[in-house]
Amino acid sequence: MPRSMTGFARLEQQYDWGTLSCEVRTVNHRYLEPTIRMPESLRAAEPKLRDQIRKKLSRGKVEANVHLRTEAADSSNLGLNLTLAKQLAKMSEQLSAELANAAPINPVEILRWPGVIQTAEVDAEVLQAATTELFNKTLDQLIANRDREGTELGQLIEQRLNAIAEHVVDVRKRVPEILAQFQEKLHAKLEALKIEVDEDRFHQEVVYVTQKSDVAEELDRLEAHLTEVRLALKQKGPIGRRLDFLMQELNREANTLSSKSMASDTTQTAVDLKVLIEQMREQIQNIE
Repeated sequence: MPRSMTGFARLEQQYDWGTLSCEVRTVNHRYLEPTIRMPESLRAAEPKLRDQIRKKLSRGKVEANVHLRTEAADSSNLGLNLTLAKQLAKMSEQLSAELANAAPINPVEILRWPGVIQTAEVDAEVLQAATTELFNKTLDQLIANRDREGTELGQLIEQRLNAIAEHVVDVRKRVPEILAQFQEKLHAKLEALKIEVDEDRFHQEVVYVTQKSDVAEELDRLEAHLTEVRLALKQKGPIGRRLDFLMQELNREANTLSSKSMASDTTQTAVDLKVLIEQMREQIQNIE
């Protein structure tokens, strides 16, 4: 079944050490182009995340964002970088000595300096495992969303396939009538011009025009391509490129049908076919 290349998914998971969230957005693209944004503390997990993307997605521009928010540490997990604090205090005393009427050193200000108060770090392997697991679940949700949209795209394409099939049946029925009308009009013109016509020559001309305007082969190929499109829509895996190729073939036959047209209604039918094919092609640009 077709799968859309457009999708979005977001999951968030809370842990004892903080909150992890993953967000993945995809749009159509000729190839698979992933971009992952994540904090440096999680960067070790990036190769595994890219590997998951390659295994689960075939085409599309992928934008993934991973966010980490650590919980505020309690007093039992706090530590003091005493060496850094002493250095800061000594530098503050030196600065105070150079300034007139300097305010006394406030220990709280020293504690606010980055790195003075230390918190217990989360194990890197724990972070990597949690990130990989949550990202994998987010990708699964994204794929489910893309599958749902792909099903809707398939239904829209099927509607247009049915419309094209109806046009093909109608043209096939109309061909004998169009040829008969052509002969009648040709006879009427010759009679109006009071031209004596050699019947053999007349029939040769009719046969020539009939062969030149014969669209049976084009109609057969249109029906064959419709069958191939329907088969492709039932296949598993990426089908977008095959469908795009089939749209080109359908459009080629519609153009030939238009060039061979002998009546205004078949010309209009060819135009209608090209409109339907273009509508399908626009939808197919978004199919993986």
